Amino acid sequence: MRIVLAPNPVLREKSEPISLEEIKKFRSTAKQMAKLMYKNQGCGLAAPQVGIGKRLIVVDVTPPDEDGKVAEQNPTFFINPVITKMWGDKQLEDEGCLSIPGIQVPIERYNNVIIEALDLDGEPFTVEAEGFHARALQHEMDHLDGTTMFEHLNAIDRIEALKEYDIALKSGAKPGDTSIE
Repeated sequence: MRIVLAPNPVLREKSEPISLEEIKKFRSTAKQMAKLMYKNQGCGLAAPQVGIGKRLIVVDVTPPDEDGKVAEQNPTFFINPVITKMWGDKQLEDEGCLSIPGIQVPIERYNNVIIEALDLDGEPFTVEAEGFHARALQHEMDHLDGTTMFEHLNAIDRIEALKEYDIALKSGAKPGDTSIE
């Protein structure tokens, strides 16, 4: 399993739901996604980012230690997640993406969200998140709908970001890199 990079077409496609019968099949995929996310110092990963057009995300916003490593891994797996509510002030902050390495772009997101999903046993659960956790969830949910960071930008900013991304790739940017020196 590897992280696919933009402009891979799977990143722009709407993902399909996972049926109850398929959940067992996706347990090992989900765990492999979490390992890949941690390996690349990410806080979230969506199935399309590994080339799978299914509605599955993993998120862990546990802060890293001084060495940049997450001491205690606490991934949450979301199957067929749905945002049921977004509220609060919108915040404009720079975001990076494992599928668009080497750059960050400013994206406006709601400060609070509620997400309903199924866990890896097919049981429903609800998460209410705020701040960075809410931002990470919204970012991963975008991937399930075929939206990348570029689609949040106006035309001029998108052109600039695409130029920066091209330079970053030519400079050797890999998943987990948020900038290139």
